[in-house]
Amino acid sequence: MLRRLYDWVLHWAETPYGGWALFFLAFCESSFFPIPPDILLIALAVAVPKKSFRYALSCSAGSVLGGCLGYLIGWQFMAAVGHRIITFYHLADKIEYIARMFQQYDAWAIGIAGFTPIPYKVFTISAGMFEINFFVFLLASAVSRSARFFIIAALIYIFGAAIQSFIDRYFNLLAVTFTVLLVAGFILLRYVF
Repeated sequence: MLRRLYDWVLHWAETPYGGWALFFLAFCESSFFPIPPDILLIALAVAVPKKSFRYALSCSAGSVLGGCLGYLIGWQFMAAVGHRIITFYHLADKIEYIARMFQQYDAWAIGIAGFTPIPYKVFTISAGMFEINFFVFLLASAVSRSARFFIIAALIYIFGAAIQSFIDRYFNLLAVTFTVLLVAGFILLRYVF
């Protein structure tokens, strides 16, 4: 089933509605859908590299707005919907871990989850459930999701289709490396300046 969903998402790159599909996919993925928008972003940007940044902007906007829906689900509809989504992804046992991350890092936990392969939807829903400051949540989501999608767009814009296999193969490693550097930067800012 997951493979069929993946193929269905990719087919939108071959239609004139690819940009809208990317926005909608990013919106849905941030709150409940299992397929990340990166695959459609990469396919669209490789097809028309000149539009890479436009696609990244659409993807970022959809993702942040979808994250707001995830926050709303956790804040107001956790019992009715939120628990079902988290259970569907077999992550119910991770809620306490996520709570500790929010206690320790506040909204920076959203920033880390927004950029890495960690399921972002679980963090958006949990942020609402734990009533993380919404404006801080919104800022952390916008920065992390935009960074993720604009880096992909920039790589494709600069290197073209050749970079697609590199991104596909090493995406998790690249995301983890960037996250480590990002966290190190925050620690440096906090303790040095």
